Amino acid sequence: MVTYIVRRLLTAALILLGASFLVYLLTAASGDPLEEYRAINAANKQQLMDARTELLQLDVPPPLRYFKWLGGAAQCLVPFAGTCDLGKNIVGQPVTDALGHALVQTLTLVTGATVLAILIGITLGIITALRQYSALDYGVTFMAFLFFSLPIFWVAVLLKEFGAIGFNNFLRNPEIPLATAIGIGLVLGAVIAVAVGGELKRRVLAGGVVFLFVAAILIYFSATEWFKTPGLGPVLIAIAGVGLAFAVTLLTAGLKNRKALQSSLIAVGVGVVLYFVVQPLLDQATFLMIVLLGVATVLVGLGIGYLVGGYDRGQSMRAAAITSFLVGFMVLLDRFMQAWPSYFNNSRVRGRPIATIGASTPNIEGDFWVLGLDTFTHLILPTLALILISLASYTRFTRASMLEIMNMDYIRTARAKGLTERTVVMRHAFRNALIPIATIVAFDIGGLIGGAVITESVFSVRGMGFLFLDGISHVDPNPVMGVFLCVAITAMVFNLIADLAYSALDPRVRVKA
Repeated sequence: MVTYIVRRLLTAALILLGASFLVYLLTAASGDPLEEYRAINAANKQQLMDARTELLQLDVPPPLRYFKWLGGAAQCLVPFAGTCDLGKNIVGQPVTDALGHALVQTLTLVTGATVLAILIGITLGIITALRQYSALDYGVTFMAFLFFSLPIFWVAVLLKEFGAIGFNNFLRNPEIPLATAIGIGLVLGAVIAVAVGGELKRRVLAGGVVFLFVAAILIYFSATEWFKTPGLGPVLIAIAGVGLAFAVTLLTAGLKNRKALQSSLIAVGVGVVLYFVVQPLLDQATFLMIVLLGVATVLVGLGIGYLVGGYDRGQSMRAAAITSFLVGFMVLLDRFMQAWPSYFNNSRVRGRPIATIGASTPNIEGDFWVLGLDTFTHLILPTLALILISLASYTRFTRASMLEIMNMDYIRTARAKGLTERTVVMRHAFRNALIPIATIVAFDIGGLIGGAVITESVFSVRGMGFLFLDGISHVDPNPVMGVFLCVAITAMVFNLIADLAYSALDPRVRVKA
């Protein structure tokens, strides 16, 4: 294993060296960095050209410039030395500083979208594989390919028009007409009736319950102007928590495991009690505090599962920990909702909270919750655009992989032994279906650092994609090489992780030198 990893790293280093040399030369030969000065008649024209020539070392041939750049980049291999030098961009800013800012913007924008697309796509892929050739299967396939075929810039423009401008106009007077509430309820009820499957009576019952629930919620939201002063509160958290406890137990252990179900329900009760305890603490929240509270929430769930135990203590601990984390997330969401009126009425927001450009509102002031809401509202549209576009690949790959696995002999053997369908699907089929999916996921995560170039341009986010395009347009190799270096290293590392993940997912796969 160690020999294999070392060999892969050495091979990757050689590939990176050759590819970086070609990229540098191609960027340097793509145009003239002094072209904008040659076309002007300013008195200091020559001084400006000389200054840029000295800054970008244009008097040195590109191959020699590359090796000078490589010497500075090699210093980045020394950790914590502070000697990393990737040159300066066309305005004299060190590329390392520009990369640091752009990397934060890109990861903030793309990471959440990719993680959600992976989770939702894999879930839909499993469901459609289990319901092959059903109305749900055809519907999900149609919608997935529809969004996959749409240009990202067109999706972004539609989201700006209806998701930002339209919703901001609605928030001025958030009243939902009765006919609209009933219509939305009917549509969602029909979707659930199709998704549930089974006998007609079961479908009608499920669709009717969803219709009544959704319509009642929307009417309640309209009557109380909930969108202006939203919140969950301990009652809704408790009700939703009980539902999550049953759902998590069903997926992780099965409802027949009473100890796991008891552990999850106890975790919900503890979470509701702690809701009142942590409110004063959350008023002074910081990012580190939220992370520590999240870790503590999972540890509490593990402790509950361990104490309640049962014949399979591991399942109880897993179910309680997941439930505890989800309840903690709802408590966090409720605290953000409490800060919504302050953000909505902020002088910089002016009652239009859903942003269409940028990564934050300029010069906005507020506490942790207000600034967090500002970041979230700026991420809604680009995140949704990226999810819609990238959902199809994960859904189709998962569906195809699950269909292949579900027809294998050992799945029929597992069913013949009397195992529950949940155990057959989640423990036997899904794990083996993840092997081809791991390649796609690792490749996409490795490409995260490169940024979503078009999406960043449409939403005016100054991330890695913007930095790359700016370097190309100004014939400035240094920022281009900085982005290339980050993307290439990340892609190679995650491809190695994908290879190693094969052996973890399937014991028959062995990584050898």
